[in-house]
Amino acid sequence: MMGIQEFAGSVLALLSFVAAGFTMAASFALTDEPASGAAIQRPRRSPPVTLLKPLYLVEPELEENLRGFFRQDYKAPIQFVFGATSQSDPALSIVDALRREFPDADVQVVVGSKRTATNPKVANLISMAAYAKHELLIMSDSDIRVSPEYVSRIVAAMEEPDVGAVSLLYGGKPVGNLWSKLSAMNIECHFFPNARLGIALGLTKPCFGATIAFRRQILAAVGGFESLANVLADDYELGRAIRAHGYRVCILNSITVEHVCSQSSALSLLRQELRWARTNLLLAPLGYAGTLVTHPVPCAILALAFLGFSTLSLAALAAALASRIYLVFRSARRFGWRREYFWLLPLRDTMSFYVYVASFFGKNVQWRGHRFATRADGALAPVWR
Repeated sequence: MMGIQEFAGSVLALLSFVAAGFTMAASFALTDEPASGAAIQRPRRSPPVTLLKPLYLVEPELEENLRGFFRQDYKAPIQFVFGATSQSDPALSIVDALRREFPDADVQVVVGSKRTATNPKVANLISMAAYAKHELLIMSDSDIRVSPEYVSRIVAAMEEPDVGAVSLLYGGKPVGNLWSKLSAMNIECHFFPNARLGIALGLTKPCFGATIAFRRQILAAVGGFESLANVLADDYELGRAIRAHGYRVCILNSITVEHVCSQSSALSLLRQELRWARTNLLLAPLGYAGTLVTHPVPCAILALAFLGFSTLSLAALAAALASRIYLVFRSARRFGWRREYFWLLPLRDTMSFYVYVASFFGKNVQWRGHRFATRADGALAPVWR
């Protein structure tokens, strides 16, 4: 009769085989060529656009990130609305330098935020929205790097009559240290392929805060940014509200943006990834629990611990390792990063599994130097200690 230990090990081995199959499927989701190799889709019309760019302190390579938005290959006027919570925010000096570099650009700087909003990013956006001139709005994070066709691709996607918002997947761009490389690997070897597969299978309906484009009238219809004032996952909730009004959120298949990864320590990296993980857990508890199948190697190692060096456990470990190595190989080809990063894979997978497990214990998150408690309804509450 099979004992409890042997039964648990067999279940974990079976789970690792399932996870290896899921990982291989995610690898095949990386078959498309990157955006740089694809023909640029031009919009039929070129309406004026307002770019909303909330700022918070000076991040590594912030000036180059922002400069990319000023270098857009787009025929119509683009208004830039930058927002900061304080006049002393050093990011504003970079905006001033770019205004001098691009004197013809239409730039509006908004200082101050709505203190009634718990979400610091949304507090900034509420103030910024009042200064937007144009109907078409494109909101993006300050750590995003874009190509010259960024606006054109988004506007072209917005021309479909049933599209209420456009959002983009993104890759990772490390600034050079170990922790930023591990952050970029998490994006390109875990988040991106799994998101592509989840979207293709209809398992998820995301809206990514790296870029969200929408029309002013649709934003007003869902209650404006004020409706997102006290939620953690403002990007997801905005997408859900737009879908609830009968519109489609279009996720562009080709990558046109990069998330600049600038973590300087293991603590800063784990805090950010734990915030993302707890956000996903809050939004879809059962679905998030099911993402255990995105961790084939830890499942196989646990099976090995229960079963010892049995044929089943060793086969599970071999399948798990093969699937992850293949995915990382495909990711390296897709995103063009150097093969010497491959040695980081064991550390990256260990950290990812730690974040997955730790996300189930505790409800607090760290964000922009503040601690927040999350509630089951997605709301945020500051922790004053």
